[in-house]
Amino acid sequence: MDAAKTKQKLRITFTSDIPEEDTALESKERSEGGGQSKQRPKGRIWEYIALATVPMVMVLGNSMLVPILPTLQRELGVSKFQSSLVISLFSVAAALVIPIAGYLSDRFNRKAVIIPGLILYGGAGILAGFGAVWHSYGTLITARAVQGIGAAATAPIAMAFVGDLYKAGTESQALGLIEAANGTGKVISPILGSLFALLIWYAPFFAFPVFCFLSLAAMIFMIKEPNRKGNTKPIKEYIHSIGKIFKKDGKWLIASFFAGSLALFILFGVLFFLSEILEKPPYSIDGVIKGFVLAIPLFAMVCTAYITGNVIRKNGVLIRWLMNIGLALMVISLGLAIFFNKNLYVFIGLLTFSSIGTGLVLPCLNTMITGAVEKSERGMITSLYSSLRFFGVAFGPPLFGWLMDISHRIVFITVSALSLIALSLVFFLVKPGKKVA
Repeated sequence: MDAAKTKQKLRITFTSDIPEEDTALESKERSEGGGQSKQRPKGRIWEYIALATVPMVMVLGNSMLVPILPTLQRELGVSKFQSSLVISLFSVAAALVIPIAGYLSDRFNRKAVIIPGLILYGGAGILAGFGAVWHSYGTLITARAVQGIGAAATAPIAMAFVGDLYKAGTESQALGLIEAANGTGKVISPILGSLFALLIWYAPFFAFPVFCFLSLAAMIFMIKEPNRKGNTKPIKEYIHSIGKIFKKDGKWLIASFFAGSLALFILFGVLFFLSEILEKPPYSIDGVIKGFVLAIPLFAMVCTAYITGNVIRKNGVLIRWLMNIGLALMVISLGLAIFFNKNLYVFIGLLTFSSIGTGLVLPCLNTMITGAVEKSERGMITSLYSSLRFFGVAFGPPLFGWLMDISHRIVFITVSALSLIALSLVFFLVKPGKKVA
């Protein structure tokens, strides 16, 4: 197999004539990757655990603070908008810095970016906690922005790291676990935040760095980075190579980016919607109980994402089916919510089905996007994707809040229409072949 042919096969394949098993390519990847593919399943489990901690602590550092925002507003004497910046500023800072972190991980190596990122993330978390203790909003909000910079070097780079470590079905399995860990963090973070706040309201700020330290230790001692030649191209040439990727595969990449960011925009938006209506009559549900109610659709997404990651492997036909089924579920569920948002039980059921659709879509997108390019440019592509996901998370709640002030029906008319647009784009533009390579 000549070098040009090998290089081409490292790219995502959109033709149906690729054989089901490419043993020559996998053998080559094993030799270049330091033998990671030959690792025993027992050792691989510990790697999975270490990798899964990275997206989980990223979510904990943000969502765990949501339950204490009303208390923070009272204690620090700030407005509702100022308290919301504790979440939004973190996400915006992360979204802006993620592409830089992606370039650095391509230029050097993944752990050289992830480990300092975790240190900065945890250290700024301690500073944010002291800002709360000192009742210094300026210190708190500055520390949260720094945390966002640290977060930029965590989960998005971990996704590229998975593409370096594993091949074939093992990669999609690990990516499914990454998405499930991300979702698990979303499930447990409101509950953990409420429980820690029972000790003292600012306890979640100090609890998070402990989780961050555990993830840091796991990455240092449980993960051995494979031998990988960093991207030594000058920055202009590197950006030009990224441009060539979008020129070649831009249609399906942009459609995938839109679908992934929209899925998280809708997920966080509907959770904000649900959180708002639960606290008001006739429900008046608050505290830990509200955290458990919010966890229902998130738990459905987590389970679906994990199963999907294990099932799809590199089966392009199955990936296409599941993406379209997942988006169709979102369209139908959110469309029905236009008429059934007054009945709490039916409404939560519809949101759960929509979350199942999200759990089908995201692992499939992750598998395709991480396989879209060679290792030397993978960090940037996955980082651009993750950056858009962060913007979806950041703008979901405020935009949903604005739409809620107009009409509850307008909220779900809007998101069901956006889901239909995403379904159309994915159906017509994202067409993987029999095997995604």
